[in-house]
Amino acid sequence: MPFDAGAYGRYVADVYDETYAYLTPDAAVDTLAELADGGPVCEFGIGTGRLALPLAERGLTVAGVDGSADMVAGLRAKPGGQRIEVAVGDFADTRVPGEFALVLLAFNTVFALPDQAAQVACFRNAAAHLRPGGRFVIEAWVPDPAAFRHGRALRPVRVTEDDVLLEAAMLHPAEQRMTTTKVRLTTAGVQLLPANHRYAWPAELDLMAELAGLRREHRWADWSRRPFGDTSSEHVTVYRRPEQR
Repeated sequence: MPFDAGAYGRYVADVYDETYAYLTPDAAVDTLAELADGGPVCEFGIGTGRLALPLAERGLTVAGVDGSADMVAGLRAKPGGQRIEVAVGDFADTRVPGEFALVLLAFNTVFALPDQAAQVACFRNAAAHLRPGGRFVIEAWVPDPAAFRHGRALRPVRVTEDDVLLEAAMLHPAEQRMTTTKVRLTTAGVQLLPANHRYAWPAELDLMAELAGLRREHRWADWSRRPFGDTSSEHVTVYRRPEQR
């Protein structure tokens, strides 16, 4: 079946902000604004603007690409959302005009692409958007197959008195794929939020960057820039385009 870049948004757009309200953007926005150094920002997978809108509030010019018209409609409905230029399409190959100081791909969204070829194309697309010396920033989890038992896992993501978010997952290691559905339990009922992932280890992402002509500048354990190490479960990695080709 062909990859449908808009499928995820059709399931989650109407509940995305509510489901992930616990994710505070402050540390990410601080770090990204510093890395952009006043230059324009393009976010791949811009969604409903969780990071893009606070960056725009800092005075940065922000544009984006998203596969889901439903998610972009959520962005447009927010104050300031109409001022952000967004192209609806697959961010592996969709372009927005201009050159950018920073391209962002946050919240594990690189793994939403269906295979290695699409991920390699995404890195090349990011590089094509960057001005000389510009940065490509990725936030992603570190794969942990040991967390699965017989290729299956169920884990709590968030638990409160009136809102429980679980993730059920099946691992397909031969293809580095993970089939997941988040299950949200609230007093209003049950919601199923499916998503598929083609996961990759940090070293594989580094190689994709090399193929796109980018070089790794930083790797941190989180947006607070704690050192990345053996026990890190996620990473924020900064790649940079050389000043001259």
